[in-house]
Amino acid sequence: MVALEVVVAEVVVRRRAALLLAAALLAVGCSRGNRYAPPPPAEVTVAAPVEREVTIYSEFSGHTVAYESLDIRARVQGYLQSFDFTPGSYVAKGDLLFVIEPELYQAQVDQAKADLEGKEAQAHAAQQQLEITQAIFQRSAGSRTDLVQKTQARDLARAEVTMARANLEAAQLNLSYTRLYAPFPGRIDRNLVDVGNLVGSGQATLLATIVRDDPIFAYFTMSERELLQFQDLQRQNRTAAQQGQGDVAYLALATDRGFPHVGRVDYTSNRVDPTTGTIELRAVFQNPDHVILPGLFARVRLPLTRERAVLVPEAAVSQDQGGQYLLVVDDKNHVQYRRVHMGPVVAGELRVVNDGVTAADRVVIDGLQRARPGAEVKPTLTELPPAAEKTGP
Repeated sequence: MVALEVVVAEVVVRRRAALLLAAALLAVGCSRGNRYAPPPPAEVTVAAPVEREVTIYSEFSGHTVAYESLDIRARVQGYLQSFDFTPGSYVAKGDLLFVIEPELYQAQVDQAKADLEGKEAQAHAAQQQLEITQAIFQRSAGSRTDLVQKTQARDLARAEVTMARANLEAAQLNLSYTRLYAPFPGRIDRNLVDVGNLVGSGQATLLATIVRDDPIFAYFTMSERELLQFQDLQRQNRTAAQQGQGDVAYLALATDRGFPHVGRVDYTSNRVDPTTGTIELRAVFQNPDHVILPGLFARVRLPLTRERAVLVPEAAVSQDQGGQYLLVVDDKNHVQYRRVHMGPVVAGELRVVNDGVTAADRVVIDGLQRARPGAEVKPTLTELPPAAEKTGP
């Protein structure tokens, strides 16, 4: 019995030893499998900023205005007899547009002509009577009173001739108003009065409007700060003005890509509006295809300076609460955080960097999500394409 208990006790001891050994081996295996291994450096693409001479532009918002615009109105009273154009079409200078009952005014011209002829005949008779009276007076056969009366009659007859001639000119002018012609080439809108209606009764009835859109104006405003900056650049001879192109301007409509329309600035206001802090400018553009209509929203681009600048891709620029920044990889492949001040986009997707990086730096342009300031990365160097600078299309 005692021997059996000894055997059982040895079995229990052996099982416990085996369990402890297995637990120890399991612990060792687990400790080796859970050992921390740092991840490999993140792969990013870097490129050196491009440094070259570029033109810096300023962009402004404005609207287009017709080169010439005219309201065609009835300046005489009468019934509208006809209009001789297709609404919405282009008309040439001198084309007949409207006819307003000319018969009445032709009759007034004829009447004024007859009246002028009668007054001229009276003046001629008065002159002859005066000459006869003068001859009699010189022979001391007539009175001075008679001479004075005949002289007065001659002068009154001459005055009536002058008045009759003025009445004839007024009648002829009114007759000319019965036929209205296009004063310049342009597009005319619809007739606002139908044939047969009375026009010009008590007011100059608006009949239609004609606009000339070739060339065409674009009005826009420049802020006070931009004006002062431009004047300062002029004093430093740093403006982008080239020979014969100091006033060049580029225009883009809402659906245009780039700035396909090239013109020039032809007007600047002589004062700054104190209520808005802006000054008005105007540029003129050729419009032979009539694609630019008056009243359109427009963007106007003006060249500001032409200098050497450092350029980086627009996609490389990030922003936080402190402003804009770039991620740069140093010579030990560690990421650095660089606060920068950015300029405008000047060449495709390249943007000017005013400060913060140089052409010798390596800027992260791809893999920004994997790059963390202070962390080590595995950079792949690439070259930025030499994007051509665009000013127009």
